[in-house]
Amino acid sequence: MEGFMDRHEFNILPEGCVSTILSFTSPQDACKSSLVSTIFQAAADSDVVWERFLPTDYQDIVSRSMVPFKFSSKKELFLLLCSSLLVDGGRKSFKLERSSGKKSFMLSARDLHITWSDESPYWHWASLPESRFSEVAVLRTMCWLEIVGMIKTQMLTPNTKYGAYLVLKITDRSYGLDLMPSEISVEVGNNQVSRNTAYLRLAKEHARKKQMESLFYGNRMQVLKSRVAEGEGRVPSERDDGWLEIELGEFFSGENDEEVKMSLMEVKGHHLKGGLIIEGIEVRPKH
Repeated sequence: MEGFMDRHEFNILPEGCVSTILSFTSPQDACKSSLVSTIFQAAADSDVVWERFLPTDYQDIVSRSMVPFKFSSKKELFLLLCSSLLVDGGRKSFKLERSSGKKSFMLSARDLHITWSDESPYWHWASLPESRFSEVAVLRTMCWLEIVGMIKTQMLTPNTKYGAYLVLKITDRSYGLDLMPSEISVEVGNNQVSRNTAYLRLAKEHARKKQMESLFYGNRMQVLKSRVAEGEGRVPSERDDGWLEIELGEFFSGENDEEVKMSLMEVKGHHLKGGLIIEGIEVRPKH
């Protein structure tokens, strides 16, 4: 194309020069460029390129891994980090986004503040084969639901828009979870940047249940909902890993190190609820 060097002109450049150029692109672009020529392939595989795509704290992340792993190049390390990696004693999961190299974390249920989660009449801890973590929190029965996760923006990729997602399951014997909406929010530092409401129910049941509530509970439901801040009434969506997730909100990870507080609360209905399984809260880049 006019304005760009053709393949022959690129081929006369030193491999180191090509590597430097590719290091200013993205992991996805570097992989595509390896198809151009043998010089591009060698340059695209070089440590110069992949060192730049790795997060600056990658050595710290590797040292926190539960399972030691070996790698022969920075590209191999990058690809290993694109698979979920348990860190911090198995209480968190770390992953790099393959196309951009941006960081994602999931805080396990053990890494969250779940009110009365260590009181056996209300919650119990269980192992599920489909969970990446050794334990998940299972709600038996209680009237006060409060789930809070905290993460420092310094742990994340700077200047990136993130979403926070509660990862959960709703059992066949669940009850009371969606009688009234839960309040969800995200705060960065002392500022509340996102606030909304959510129903802990399956999306396919949402329309039918709303109709039934209006028909049978009309005025009572309006009184209950008046206690809660207005919001969309989000419902969980299905994930590729078999779990459900509900977006708690979004925030921007800037240059300053600030604490992000992500929460779901239903403390105003004062009714019993049960049948909720919490795997954790995932924080990942939004596009």
